[in-house]
Amino acid sequence: MSTQLGTLEELPQDYRDDMAAAGVAPLWPMMRNVLPHGAPRPVTKPGHWEFAALRPLLMRAGELTPVEKAERRVLVLSDPGRGTGAMQATSSIYLGMQLLLPGETAPAHVHTPSAVRIIVEGTGGYTVVDGEKLPMEEGDLVLTPGGEWHDHGHEGTEPVIWLDALDLPLFVYLEGSYAEEGPLQAQRNRPDASQVEYLASGLAPSRKHGAGVRRYPMMRYPWKRTKEALRELVKYNGGDVAELDYVNPETGADVLPTMGFTAMMLTKGAKEEPSLRSSSAAFHVIGGKGRTIVNDRVIEWGPKDTFTAPVFAKITHQADEDAYLIRVHDRPLQEKLGYYEERSR
Repeated sequence: MSTQLGTLEELPQDYRDDMAAAGVAPLWPMMRNVLPHGAPRPVTKPGHWEFAALRPLLMRAGELTPVEKAERRVLVLSDPGRGTGAMQATSSIYLGMQLLLPGETAPAHVHTPSAVRIIVEGTGGYTVVDGEKLPMEEGDLVLTPGGEWHDHGHEGTEPVIWLDALDLPLFVYLEGSYAEEGPLQAQRNRPDASQVEYLASGLAPSRKHGAGVRRYPMMRYPWKRTKEALRELVKYNGGDVAELDYVNPETGADVLPTMGFTAMMLTKGAKEEPSLRSSSAAFHVIGGKGRTIVNDRVIEWGPKDTFTAPVFAKITHQADEDAYLIRVHDRPLQEKLGYYEERSR
């Protein structure tokens, strides 16, 4: 069959006018736009946001806009393929860099999209999710799943900054994105679950007969333990790259239905060339320096930078020193839809 399909211009004008009046359009001139042969043609372009450039802008935002007028004081990381102002870093992932100043509180709300916070800088900040107070330390992963009430506060003395990752584009596309506001939550007088019920890997509270399992039993994944686990994996498993998936400690499933998170360690001099994945990805650098080639773009990254890759991107990571990253991806969503795939390079 010919790959050259008929065009709209080949149709008589009176027929085109009649179709427009009827509210219909021919599929064949548009078919290759939505069903290209062989592989998708992503709009998403590789992006790179240097923290050194973002931090002054965040600090200025703190001077210009009080949190009461912002609700969430965030700078959106827009996909270069869609242009500045796009609420997408990739097709399905929203990224924003958020600032909270000492003494501030961000009001409680609940929304349909799910969010994860990767803490970038500062101490003394916290998130409260359904009454559980979650400390926010550099590198920590903090969940605020869709449908869970949450607010933020700051008891420290220096600014706290974190990276927000949400599945917001999906909910906007489905016309299902909305939020509700409420009063600040009463906080439970106890440490969060990562410090009590799930303090040790492989251990979970004893199951009682007939008792259900919470959908999100642990909301905070401390970086200190993650980094230690990565280092031990490299030390004893051989190789110069280690990866660990963030999972639900009760089920082993991904922490959220639509987004996955993978902690990575690349030792000094390491080079990694993963398979071509159908999932898009965002990489946040916890520490270290190196470079990543995404298709033909070379990205020189350092601590606290963030960069992205579209679907089926050809990615090569190289570390100039021991480096730690967190990869945000949409593999869980694709697996649920039944089409996730990996291809050889």
